Amino acid sequence: MENAPLLEMMNINKEFPGVKALDNAQIILKKGTVHALMGENGAGKSTLMKCLFGVYKEDSGEIKINGTEARFDNPKQALDNGVAMVHQELNQVLRRSVMENMWLGKFPKNKGLVDHKKMYDETKKVFEQLNININPKAVIGTLSVSERQMVEIAKAVSYNAKILVLDEPTSSLTREEVKHLFYIINKLRDDGVGMIYISHKMEEILEISDEVTIMRDGQWVATRDAQSLTTDEIIKLMVGRDLTNRFPPKTNTPKEVLLEVNHLTGKYMPSCIDVSFELKKGEILGVAGLVGSRRTELLETIFGIAGHSDGVIKLHGKEVDNKNSRAAIRNGFALLTEERRATGIIPLQSITFNSVLANISSYTNKGLLSNKKMDRDTKWVVDSMKVKTPSTKTYIKSLSGGNQQKVIIGRWLLTEPEVLLLDEPTRGIDVGAKYEIYQLIIDLAKKDKGVIVVSSEMPELIGICDRILVMSNGRVAGILDMKEDFKGQEQEEIMTLAAKYI
Repeated sequence: MENAPLLEMMNINKEFPGVKALDNAQIILKKGTVHALMGENGAGKSTLMKCLFGVYKEDSGEIKINGTEARFDNPKQALDNGVAMVHQELNQVLRRSVMENMWLGKFPKNKGLVDHKKMYDETKKVFEQLNININPKAVIGTLSVSERQMVEIAKAVSYNAKILVLDEPTSSLTREEVKHLFYIINKLRDDGVGMIYISHKMEEILEISDEVTIMRDGQWVATRDAQSLTTDEIIKLMVGRDLTNRFPPKTNTPKEVLLEVNHLTGKYMPSCIDVSFELKKGEILGVAGLVGSRRTELLETIFGIAGHSDGVIKLHGKEVDNKNSRAAIRNGFALLTEERRATGIIPLQSITFNSVLANISSYTNKGLLSNKKMDRDTKWVVDSMKVKTPSTKTYIKSLSGGNQQKVIIGRWLLTEPEVLLLDEPTRGIDVGAKYEIYQLIIDLAKKDKGVIVVSSEMPELIGICDRILVMSNGRVAGILDMKEDFKGQEQEEIMTLAAKYI
């Protein structure tokens, strides 16, 4: 039967200490369809998929593939049985080649030795099938995030996967790269592969999906045909209430100049080149640009991670020398990095450790750390950031992405910065948590702090920023004032500047 369930997960329950992650959750995937799985961070989406993939063992419930009960003790068993998952956070051996990463754990052999020719030929064959133009011999660490993601999808195809889970596959992709990914997804769908697509990007969900399942608080809420849904309906089902405005009102008021950046050029290329701008007290300044425009490099240069070969940074009219991150923190700067997992959290440490990390010197007394002060400040982070956690002693890796992000923002607020640099602060975060983070940013600006926000989502920049600095090839292409009347053409103006060749 053509549309008989390929996968059935029914009444799945899973508890961790202090939290019920899944409460009779369910999803039914049909052959040759794309089934979106949506919900706020902490709704249980990833936990449900990890139960399918053998990472977690469900406490109770039923999993069937093609009508037959299935239980996997580990991801390798799942892969060997045609179930593959492309994780949001890529786990690859960066110093090895693309083809070695493709065939890791199943190297083709000839007379007991790894058959590199066969490995190359088979990799090339899969790439040609998916229209992927990547050299199989290239070192994977030299590729872009989007190319590495394509390799992971190709790897899943190489296992002849019939069930493919894609977790936030477009979080780091440009629109052109998204189009190529959708080409691959449509090809796999035509080949009868069933795909579970996890994303917070509403427009993409409605464009690529056949069905949508929505979860809330570990429970199944609804499954609908994608064509029958609107963005507003999805949001209401996700958060359990109407969210009429995606962005809080802009109640901050920019005042006198706080930060001056004059002719800043990074020390190491590629980096920012001859960048000049001002940031006012109480202002939220967005930074837009296409991939490769060096927005991240600008923040890293200001914060002293990358260093600069030319230019001057002034705070309150006085020149500051952010020669490294420690000096930057001391000078009143804070940086929320783009890659939360790689450079943000310390996964195998508690929420307390992750909260106080940047402010550790303030908790010492005669060489000893004050647990009382650290516990007090951690409680402030959890309460003021509205972090959902059973305990401050919980490992941060067990929190949802949105709650991890709130902890890191709280960490930097404890340092009482004058200038907060935020690089993709809502990447991989649901619409409800995004709203809370937007409100935190606006509240900080209302306290006369300066905030610089790098984001790939133009509606986000337009929704919360007072001005937007647009970068192209490391240089400033223009600065737009959001209070001016663009007559709804803001995105077109930004894209026109971003595409300029400078």
